[in-house]
Amino acid sequence: MSHFTIKCRRCGKELTEVYCAFCEHCRDSLLVSVYKDREFRDDLGEGIWRFRWLPVHTPSFPQPGTVAYKSKGLGKSLGLDNLYIAFNGYWPEMGADLQTCTFKEFEAAVVLQNAVENRIEGLVVASAGNTARAFAHLSVVSGFPVIIVVPIMCLQEMWYLEKSSKVPTVTVSDGDYSDAIDVAKRIAGISGFPFEGGVKNIAKRDGLGSTMLSAVSFIGRLPDHYFQAVGSGTGGIGVWEMSERLIRDGRFGNTLPKMHLAQNLPFAPMVKAWHKDSRALFPEDLRPELIGEITTRVLSTRYPAYSVTGGVYDAMKASGGQMYGIVNDEVYYAMDLFEKEEGIDIVPAAGVAVGALRRAVSEGSVKSSETVLLNITGGGECRLGADKMRYNVEPVVISKKISDHDISEILCSVLKKN
Repeated sequence: MSHFTIKCRRCGKELTEVYCAFCEHCRDSLLVSVYKDREFRDDLGEGIWRFRWLPVHTPSFPQPGTVAYKSKGLGKSLGLDNLYIAFNGYWPEMGADLQTCTFKEFEAAVVLQNAVENRIEGLVVASAGNTARAFAHLSVVSGFPVIIVVPIMCLQEMWYLEKSSKVPTVTVSDGDYSDAIDVAKRIAGISGFPFEGGVKNIAKRDGLGSTMLSAVSFIGRLPDHYFQAVGSGTGGIGVWEMSERLIRDGRFGNTLPKMHLAQNLPFAPMVKAWHKDSRALFPEDLRPELIGEITTRVLSTRYPAYSVTGGVYDAMKASGGQMYGIVNDEVYYAMDLFEKEEGIDIVPAAGVAVGALRRAVSEGSVKSSETVLLNITGGGECRLGADKMRYNVEPVVISKKISDHDISEILCSVLKKN
């Protein structure tokens, strides 16, 4: 017997006989995992596997989790008495051991373990950088095959912990992250490996949502405010879903944390829609040329999970949240400030979140005595460079206009090498 079922957000139907992260029920609605044990537990294993609220049964490889701690430097600098940091990266002096320096390791770990238990033989993964690195690393660690598809515009910022020859990687030469998603879906249809599903994958959302579980385990309660940068919004949705579960437990508070989500201007389609109180995104805010003007291309999908039932819009409405557009100069300043005050480097996407926190404090949206959780979604890349060898990604380059026949030929070649 499984410890969870899957429920449709729109119609409420529970899929009791399905153990699968890739299912759909109602169109334009997310499924959500429903755990039979309503009581939060964090004593079941090591790292991320200590949590019961994950859609896996018997983890087959180790996976470190979030390191939560109370800020001193940044909190004091911003005038916040109860600022907590959820650090997701490499910082061995603090016990943080995410070798890929990103919280995307959590989604990769849970998705891969869930796929193994579903008897899936392999996955196709689209990424703007961080997700690719996490899946590549854990594919090697777990022995589970993946094919990774990335846009060429993100290749310069990418690296692997393993040589590319160990992980089949394809780059789209004439498109962005959204084009990489489209190509990945075509590759999935031809290869026989399913597309990992993006936000629709419950394992992905629950893996990312484990950051909130780690934080609450440390703090002892739900925070009043939660800050994170978002691209697709999957991580923010996962945190909202975990917060709902913690409220149902009853021991950690009865109010959802106010969600403060941020994007990098000028490519900030969810922020712009939210400020217009619109559930629908606007085409002019999704123009590909805007992506070239931001410093955080990992946040650059034109297919965010904003409008879908159970998506970012609903999470923001439920929590009374706010959204922020952060320009590049603010990102760089925030990165420098965090390193100065906390003692570790962070990635630009995390700088977007710190920039949002600074904005919220200056606007009076956060009181000095309130409990605030800042999700540093990636950090320690410079610190990692002192300890680990990193490899450039050497992909097979294709066009988004590639024919299905040519995809088949490339797959035969790439998979044969691996």
